[in-house]
Amino acid sequence: MTTPVAPLPSLRVSSHFIPSLNLIPNTSLKNYPLLIYHECFPPSISAAVIEAHLRSIGVVEPQWRYTMYNTTHFHSTTHEVLCIASGRARLCFGGEDNPGRVETEVKIGDVIIIPAGVGHRLLQDLDGGFEMVGSYPKGNDWDMCYGREDEKANIEAIKDIAWFDRDPVYGDEGPALQIIYGGV
Repeated sequence: MTTPVAPLPSLRVSSHFIPSLNLIPNTSLKNYPLLIYHECFPPSISAAVIEAHLRSIGVVEPQWRYTMYNTTHFHSTTHEVLCIASGRARLCFGGEDNPGRVETEVKIGDVIIIPAGVGHRLLQDLDGGFEMVGSYPKGNDWDMCYGREDEKANIEAIKDIAWFDRDPVYGDEGPALQIIYGGV
């Protein structure tokens, strides 16, 4: 079976550091960037094939298929890997009122690695039917935080979350590892 992902030398990756906004820490606590792997999977990909690929790599466990919530939220217990399985959408990372926010369009085949603490939300489903495969590092449970005062302890706990020791899509090499070893 051939691998369903783009060869690493031809993979285009966007890397973004996003400043905190009020009680949304974004990338400020650990300095791990938001990563987008553009056209990582072919446009003919299905959610089932994405899930099978991620399971074969063994770093993250696919847990759901859904769109993205249209309210800014973040996770304080884990990093998140989102693989676009259908459609196109405009997303916002960092909080709508954050001058350092990232607004971007993603499409089928893209992969987004969201570090714990980075606020994210759907701005617009561009075609209807936007769906992602949501995955988390094995053994991690996700929570929902919104930048409220009563979440300060959750936010503090982000400092203890380790980065990936293998790339969730590519395994023993890949852009997520360059965070640790330099290059992204």
